[in-house]
Amino acid sequence: MTDGVNWLTAEEQHAWRSFVRLHERLIGRLSHLLQTESQLASADYAVLVNLTDVPDGRQRYQDLARALEWEKSRMSHHLARMIRRGLVVREECADDGRGAFAVITEAGREAIAAAAPLHVQAVRSLFLDHLTAAELRTLAEVSVRVVGKLDEGA
Repeated sequence: MTDGVNWLTAEEQHAWRSFVRLHERLIGRLSHLLQTESQLASADYAVLVNLTDVPDGRQRYQDLARALEWEKSRMSHHLARMIRRGLVVREECADDGRGAFAVITEAGREAIAAAAPLHVQAVRSLFLDHLTAAELRTLAEVSVRVVGKLDEGA
């Protein structure tokens, strides 16, 4: 059953587990800070960031789901909760009766504007302040390369 498995070496396993632990703790801390300081869940923040990065603050549900690597049902349910809170609205797509756009509202823009400085400060203090400029460049290069490979397979 495990024949032919290319097991991780001790060094690879250490690097992988260290990366996973870093990711879990960092995301956990950032999520907790966002929630307590701005009443936005990390998922809310991710949606709002994506919407503020596109013209008119509008994006098709399916494109937003793809950008966040969420299933369609998760996107629909989460956007429904954000709609109830007034952070986004749903607009039907005139070109496609089955499609819809998520559009950031003024309340959504105010929420992201209030949360972003806190988030950036936390990213700096929890992560960036602990890296040298060379380490940061290497991290960016590695991240871009791995994401590129992941995108090739998508």
